[in-house]
Amino acid sequence: MNTNLFAFEAAFGTAAQLPPSDLPEIAFCGRSNVGKSSLINCLLRRKALARTSSMPGKTVTVNFYRAGNVRLVDLPGYGYAKRSAAEFARFADLMEGYFRGDRRIALLVQLLDIRHAPSKDDSTMLALLCERKIPFVIALTKCDKLNKTELAKRLAEFTQNPALKSAAAVVPFSSPKGQGREELLAVIENALRDASK
Repeated sequence: MNTNLFAFEAAFGTAAQLPPSDLPEIAFCGRSNVGKSSLINCLLRRKALARTSSMPGKTVTVNFYRAGNVRLVDLPGYGYAKRSAAEFARFADLMEGYFRGDRRIALLVQLLDIRHAPSKDDSTMLALLCERKIPFVIALTKCDKLNKTELAKRLAEFTQNPALKSAAAVVPFSSPKGQGREELLAVIENALRDASK
């Protein structure tokens, strides 16, 4: 997977708009403001391919990026409380539509903020991934916000969490420092090789 070649392909705001899945997909999922866009930009060594914002809930569409025969899929952040009832309904339908579709998900990168235990929404997403047998890796974001002692303690707590036992790996990640980038890319490459068998 050549990270230099990825370009924005399309964005879709409703489940009905989602196109058929004709290529292996690496999806990125997590609560609002967990650092999803920053992580994608870090992985691809791009400053602003995926839009970042100081305002949670900015990503309200499913965004597709493509390079050759691989797509990256930036899913909307969940758990943002300031959505209207109509927005919540559209968001739920959009997310369900993505996971309900016959998609070629080679791997899902589930982002969790290392500073906090998984939220109820995080736990629901992890249960869905296990139930539907979707391969996933955990990226523990915002590692640069903790000192070494705190980081070691939080990492130990996450690796002992039974909900994460099905993950292909648990990767501490810092977008500003690039920590975890190579390890996460290696997990993605392995998943793409498995998907091509």
